[in-house]
Amino acid sequence: MAAEAGRRWQRFDAGQRIRRTAVFLLAMGTVVGSWLYMGLDLQYVWTAPRELMDLAVRMFPPNWAYTTEIVLPLIETVHIAVVGTILAVTASLPVAFLAAENTTPNRVTYAIGKLIVTVTRSVHVVIWALVFVVMLGPGAFAGMVAIAVRSIGFVAKLLGEEIEEIEFDQVEAIRATGASSFQVLLYSVIPQIKPALVGIGVYRWDINVRSATILGAVGAGGIGVQLFNSVDAFRWSSVLMILIAILGIVLLSETISARARAMVR
Repeated sequence: MAAEAGRRWQRFDAGQRIRRTAVFLLAMGTVVGSWLYMGLDLQYVWTAPRELMDLAVRMFPPNWAYTTEIVLPLIETVHIAVVGTILAVTASLPVAFLAAENTTPNRVTYAIGKLIVTVTRSVHVVIWALVFVVMLGPGAFAGMVAIAVRSIGFVAKLLGEEIEEIEFDQVEAIRATGASSFQVLLYSVIPQIKPALVGIGVYRWDINVRSATILGAVGAGGIGVQLFNSVDAFRWSSVLMILIAILGIVLLSETISARARAMVR
């Protein structure tokens, strides 16, 4: 009893504590090394509040008269997000079937599906916009294609995971009737993933509305063109008006997205 009373319970043994300490020190060393490598300077942190107040004074009051000039670019931004999302969801369906282990024809098609998902997700939408502005010229069309390509990997990845979780008994039942592979997908796989498809599509559209607002920085259309032109011209009251308009569009998309997802649950 005395021996048991003298024992002290510990969550980790000595080896585990050593490894956890080593990992912590490695992480801290990485942070310090990165800080020193980038040469970060904190002197501007102390002047940031003063600069922020100066910018706020320049912005207020917002230029309400500028509203008439940004209505059409705002509508164009929403259209870029809508059309880009529809194209992405349509194109992501075959990619998702290729990237799902239980529906892909073979290992080669599986690798192709995963490659498409990885490549389209790995490149930022602004980089895609730069590429398509060079290929297709500046304007909303390049922005729409950039939004679509960037979204394919996101939607296909989530849909592929949903496909891998389907009830395969329904697939076998449809296949037993003599249905073709396309009919099996149409009547047994798609009905099972339809709620997820709608939910993912709406969620991605919500993200794309935000992304479309900055594509104007590289000439890909939308409200971003007016935003960056106003910043370059130091028209801060117009910048604030644009930011208010963007906030309104984002809040509207949040509301629509939340209600649409609630409907498909």
